[in-house]
Amino acid sequence: MPAMAQLPGRRWIAHLDMDAFYASVELLRYPELVGHAVVIGGGRRHQPEMQDDGTRRFATLRHYTGRGVVTTATYAAREYGVHSGMGLMKAAVRCPDAVLLPVDFDEYRRYSRLFKAAVAEVAPVIEDRGIDEIYIDLSPVPGVHDAVGHDAFGGVRALAQEIRNNVRSRTGLSCSIGVTPNKLLSKIASELDKPDGLTILSEADVPLRVWPLAVRKINGIGPKAGAKLESLGIHSIGQIAQRERSWLVQQFGRSYGNWLYDAAHGIDDRPLVTHSEPVSMSRETTFDRDLHAVRDRAELTRIFSQLSEQVAIDLQRKGYAGRTIGIKLRFDDFKTVTRDLTLPAPTAEFAAIRHAAGLCLKRVDLSRRLRLLGVRAGSLVRAQAAAPERSAAPRRARAENAAAPELPMFDAAPDSGL
Repeated sequence: MPAMAQLPGRRWIAHLDMDAFYASVELLRYPELVGHAVVIGGGRRHQPEMQDDGTRRFATLRHYTGRGVVTTATYAAREYGVHSGMGLMKAAVRCPDAVLLPVDFDEYRRYSRLFKAAVAEVAPVIEDRGIDEIYIDLSPVPGVHDAVGHDAFGGVRALAQEIRNNVRSRTGLSCSIGVTPNKLLSKIASELDKPDGLTILSEADVPLRVWPLAVRKINGIGPKAGAKLESLGIHSIGQIAQRERSWLVQQFGRSYGNWLYDAAHGIDDRPLVTHSEPVSMSRETTFDRDLHAVRDRAELTRIFSQLSEQVAIDLQRKGYAGRTIGIKLRFDDFKTVTRDLTLPAPTAEFAAIRHAAGLCLKRVDLSRRLRLLGVRAGSLVRAQAAAPERSAAPRRARAENAAAPELPMFDAAPDSGL
C-alpha cells in the first residue's frame, strides 16, 4: 500500500455529521415522538394541532396527497425504507403511520449555527460543508498527539469525544465523527458507526475497515462511475485498490483514473478550506398541487413575490449583491426550465430582483401546469458602500412587498384549457 504523506506530528482531520439533523431538531420540539417513525417534508397544513387535553394531534402519511418529497426521516422511519428525496406518496405506502411534519429551515439554520459554535470552542479550524456537516483540523490542538495509557490515539480520541459532548451540551443533539489523516477517509469514517458514533482510523486500518465497502462509499464516485466500475466487475473499494494505476487511467482517463487509485488507497492531501465565497443564493418551492399560470395567477404571483423577497433578505443579511437574476420552473411533465438575466449592476433589492425575475418569466412558455418555482441571484459580489444602509433592509423589503401593486407576472400565459 502506498505511503500516505504526513504532516509533522501526524495530521488528524475530523468529519462531523449531525445525526438525522432536521428530524432530530423536530424531536427536541416534540419529545413525545422520540422512537417513532417521523418524516419531515410536509407543508403548513401539516403543522401539529394542540388539543383540549394538552396533547398534540399530528398528521400522518396515511392520508397524504400531493407532490412533496421527503426532506429527511428519523432512523425509525428509515427502517421501513423511507429516505431523503423519496416522494411522500411513495413513503406513505411504505410507512403509512409515520408522523408527517412541516419543514422549518429557520430553526434548522439556528441549530446549525449553535453546533458549529460549540465545535469552534474546542477546535477552531473548521471547513463548513453545509447545514449539518463540517470538517475540523484537530492537528494543532494541544494534546491531540498524546497517548493515553496503552491507547496510542488516546489524545485524539479524547478531543473528538469532547467535541461530541460540547455539541450535545449546547444543542441537545447527537453527531457522528470520523477522525483520520485526511478528508476523504474521515467522510467515510463518520458513516461507519452512525448514529452517535466516533470512529478513528489510521492508514493501517484502510484494508480492514475501508476496502470491504461498496465503491459508492467514496465521496466522488457518482452513479455513472459506479455503474462503469460495476460493469468492469469492481464492486468494492478494495477491488479498485487491487488494480494498477495505469489500468485505471486507461479506463477512466488520466485525472479521474489517478484520483480513483489514490482514493482507494486512502490518499488525499486536500487542505481544509476555511473560507469560501458563495456562488449564488436561491429560494424555491414545490407546490402541493400543480398550478396553472392563468387560473392560479394570483397564488403564483404571491409565491413569486415571496421567493424574490426571501432571496433579497438572504443577500442583505449576508452582505452580498447579485448581478445575475434567474428563475427555475418545473412543469407537470417534470421538464425543468431555467432563465437568467444579467443586470447592469449588482443588486440586493427586492423590487429589482422581482422585476428581473419577471422579465425572465416572460421568456418561458407557460401553457403547461407548474409544480415548482424558484428565484435565484448569481454572480455575487460583496456589498460595499450600500451595505451599512441595509440594516433595516429586510423590513423594508417586506413593507415594499406588501405595499407594491401586483405586477402582471403570469398574465401573458395562454389559457390552453389544461
